[in-house]
Amino acid sequence: MTVPVWAWVAFLAFVVAMLALDLLVLHRRAHEVSLREAGAWSAVWISVGLGFGGVLWAWAGLGAAQAYLAGYLIEQSLSVDNVFVFTAIFAAFAIPPRYQHRVLMLGILGALLMRGAFIAAGITLLEAIHPVIYVFGVILLVAAYNMLRGEDYTAPKDPRVLRILRRFLPVTDRLHGQRFIVRDDSLDGGRKRGRLLATPLLVVLVVAETADVIFAVDSIPAVLAVTTDPFIVYTSNLFALLGMRSLYFLLAGATARLRYLQPGLAVILAAVAVKLLLADVVEIPVWSAPAFIIVVLAVVTAASLHDDRRRRLGKHRLSEHRAAEASAPHGQAHAQAPAGPSRADARHRASAAVPRAVRR
Repeated sequence: MTVPVWAWVAFLAFVVAMLALDLLVLHRRAHEVSLREAGAWSAVWISVGLGFGGVLWAWAGLGAAQAYLAGYLIEQSLSVDNVFVFTAIFAAFAIPPRYQHRVLMLGILGALLMRGAFIAAGITLLEAIHPVIYVFGVILLVAAYNMLRGEDYTAPKDPRVLRILRRFLPVTDRLHGQRFIVRDDSLDGGRKRGRLLATPLLVVLVVAETADVIFAVDSIPAVLAVTTDPFIVYTSNLFALLGMRSLYFLLAGATARLRYLQPGLAVILAAVAVKLLLADVVEIPVWSAPAFIIVVLAVVTAASLHDDRRRRLGKHRLSEHRAAEASAPHGQAHAQAPAGPSRADARHRASAAVPRAVRR
């Protein structure tokens, strides 16, 4: 699909305007994002992302809209898994909820540039060296296997990227509001040091950006399995990233309830990998990708909620049973004990009667 320059400029201008509105107006002051606010903004960004697919349909046809929808759903589903990682990172560095939004926002600004570079490099490789498609397929299979193992992510307290940062900029353990860099005003021999210090927010931002690079290694090949059109790949990535911030605050407290999410994402990645590996053998229609992803996510969500409800009901019944035992009179259990022989007593008497019968 040939995209004119004005379309790229208009899209990037829209993204920059929305980020500026969010960062400089709506979240200028640090505050904890409520569940209601996160739900409202998640609905807004999902509507904008799907609405852009409708614009593509009217402008470039059904095929482009289907490819965009498939790429958007892949990125959006994988961004849900990223919530687990960001939750672990913020918990490891003890970042209060009111400061997390700004870290995620600036992280997305960095991701805009990195994802663009990754997409350009991936498309260039596929066009220049076609067998790279099989390398991407193997990468996705490995990612699906690792995700299927369901290992919990634990953010390292002292990752390698943090050690590199400390070589150039000292790090303070204290938070200074929403500031990422502060000036050291402590005295040294009667004079102020005046050196710059990195706050924990900058440390978390660097770790989050490093994690996003790892995410891109999985997600970019997955979208390239659907389409290699730069405009579709980049816009689907961006709209999924823009919605991930609100999605994080909406799902951060519910990650434990989505028990089957990672196996479902592993199935999606494996299916995309198979599509890449069979691209030269079987032509799979574009519409099958979004349909398959929607079905898998629906089944995974329903199974997770059903299992969570069953577990909660079991815990409720167990607590009621324990409460009933605790509230029962102290001698009631002892009084009911002689009411009849237990099953173990019956087995003991039956086994004791056999030798007597033999002796007779």
